[in-house]
Amino acid sequence: MSGDGPLLHSMLTPALALILWTLVMCVWLYAVRIPAISKAGIDPAKAQEPTSLDALPLKVRQVAYNYNHLMEQPTLFYALVFYTYLAGQQNPANLILAWAYVALRVVHSLVQATVNLVMLRFSIFAVSTLVLAVLAVRDAMALV
Repeated sequence: MSGDGPLLHSMLTPALALILWTLVMCVWLYAVRIPAISKAGIDPAKAQEPTSLDALPLKVRQVAYNYNHLMEQPTLFYALVFYTYLAGQQNPANLILAWAYVALRVVHSLVQATVNLVMLRFSIFAVSTLVLAVLAVRDAMALV
């Protein structure tokens, strides 16, 4: 399998990359959450409300918060990537924007799940939102 195949140049590949990253964060989430639940003496059967896990250390909750964030705005990214692909707007500029969005979301995850500097995290989020908006506007402009 060649490293420079057609999927490397596909708008769909950044979507796959973000899906894979989300799964990495899911594994990370449970790798830290399960031991923390056990250590805190929380009965999983009684943890029906998210607030029941508030007793977990912030370092553990940060990973969960990030996993949840990967279920929010990236849904727009997935829809936009598929639209871009199906509308025939797959081009180098849009591909760069898609990969930039993925890279920014990975960096956002790493910041939130580790040092959690809020202003840095917000700045990364803001730039990723701008990248997403530029991609959407480029698709909209292609309609004209």
